Parts: sequence; C-alpha cells; structure tokens
Amino acid sequence: MYKTVVIGTGPAGLTAAIYLARANMSPVVIEGWQPGGQLTTTTEIENFPGFPEGILGSELMSNMRKQAERFGATFKTGSVKSVDFSKRPFTLDVEGLGEVVAESVIISTGASAKYLGIPGEQDNIGRGVSTCATCDGFFFRGKKIVVIGGGDSAMEEANFLTRFATSVTLVHRRSELRASKIMQDRARANEKISWALDRTPVEVLANGMGVTGLKVRNNETGEEEVIETDGVFVAIGHTPNTGFLGGQIDTDASGYILVKPGTTATNIPGVFACGDVQDTVYRQAITAAGTGCMAALECERFLEGLE
Repeated sequence: MYKTVVIGTGPAGLTAAIYLARANMSPVVIEGWQPGGQLTTTTEIENFPGFPEGILGSELMSNMRKQAERFGATFKTGSVKSVDFSKRPFTLDVEGLGEVVAESVIISTGASAKYLGIPGEQDNIGRGVSTCATCDGFFFRGKKIVVIGGGDSAMEEANFLTRFATSVTLVHRRSELRASKIMQDRARANEKISWALDRTPVEVLANGMGVTGLKVRNNETGEEEVIETDGVFVAIGHTPNTGFLGGQIDTDASGYILVKPGTTATNIPGVFACGDVQDTVYRQAITAAGTGCMAALECERFLEGLE
C-alpha cells in the first residue's frame, strides 16, 4: 500500500515527485519504457528558467529525477495497462510490476505528438525535424522552414516561425484546410508564408548533418517534387496518453483529462492530473512543471484529510 503513485516521468510527474518526497509522502513513480517524456526527444532547451546557456532535454530530465530520488522518491519501471478507480485504495495493473495499490494517484502521462511515418522523419528528430515551434523555432533563425498540417495548430506554428525564418512553406495533403477561417486568414496575410497544398509528404531528405528538403507528391499530377528546407515542423496534432484509464476519468472529445478549473483534481477524489495529459493550450515544460507542483500540493492536502 502506497500513499501516492505518480504515473509518468516528464517535467510534471518529476516535479510532483520532488514536492511529495520533500513532504515525506514517499511517492512511488512509475516510469514507462521510455522515461523522461517528450523532452528526451529534443536537443537543447533554451526557455526553461535557470539555464542561461540552455540545457539538453535529457540532462534536464535526468537532473529532475535525481532531485526527486534525493528526497526519497522511489522509481519503478513499468507500463500501466489498466486502473481501477471504482473504490479506494486504487489499484493499478502495471506490466512488469503486477498490481500496485495506492491511496492517491497523480496522472502525468503526457501527450504524444503525431508523426507522419515517412522515411527520414524519425532519423532526423532534433536535427531539423520538430513537433514544437515554441521549443525549437529559435534554432532556425534566418533559415527556410516547412510546416506540415492543415489545422489551427499548423497555422499558429507557421505564423510563429516567421519570426525567425526567412520563409515558411505550409504543406497540406488536401487542397482545403481544416483550420478556422480566422486562423487561415491570419496565415494567408503573412507575406513570409507560402503554400504547397494538395501535396502529400513522401520523405524527409537530409545530408547527415541536418535536413535539406522535403519530398512531396503532387496529388493532382502524381509527380514528386522537392521543397528545399532547413527544418520540418510536423503539426498534425497530439494524442493524450489516456487509453489505459478505460473511461474511468472524465476527458474531452480528444481524450485529454478534464480537471476542475484552477486545480488538477479529476472527477475521482484522490486522482489528480498534471502536465500535457490535461493541457490542450500551452504544452510547455515550465507549465507542465507548474501543474506538477499543484498536483503534489493538492494530493498532500487530500491525504491529510484522510488522516
């Protein structure tokens, strides 16, 4: 029987673990088979406060993990397959660990960026391929960028990236965009944005040092062409990692956990959610860490109420 279990080891889960451990709550942190969250797929992070020269994403996550361990958090590796929140104590079925029982649970499983699944994409993540404009846009100052997508997120990222790039080409597989009219109008009014619609991405091209182009197929003619670029930003959405919850926690239509406004509390007392798994707006390491702190403090108050 554990007082509290934290699921996930991104900035939200690790911050929650640090706060809980310092409060002598002896948290058990369940990290998946790829611990560290999305930050481990980025290279240098320059917008996390306290690191004027920047820090590698993997190094930041490693430091946060060590900090949590220093105060007494316990880490166990496994993948949560299902949960039973129908009664307390709660039960988690964890692959590699078996059954885990806890008085409270903090869900910080994050959201996974959707990728295209084309050749050259995964090989060049962090070397020209990105899914986060606010994270990596600065590194493309004075360069050419391609943004792939047709929704509001793609329009927003394309507009944001024009702050740094000499040009942004927006690639979408259909001739019509899914984005709202206001977002489309804003992007079309931006002189730095050009359009490559009705084109399907086929391959990310690179020279071993970084991205050099994006090969696309013209859906009307069937011919392939290459768009020269220094960076490819994939903006086709995210998928929250909530499938294991089995519908026991209230979510929105996309699967993001719904929390009570101004808190991290879910519809189940004693179950809290923090980080990107409940954030459809900001999706930043610093905001994830902030909600991790909130979840830990609220979890602590909940456990004190039980006692």
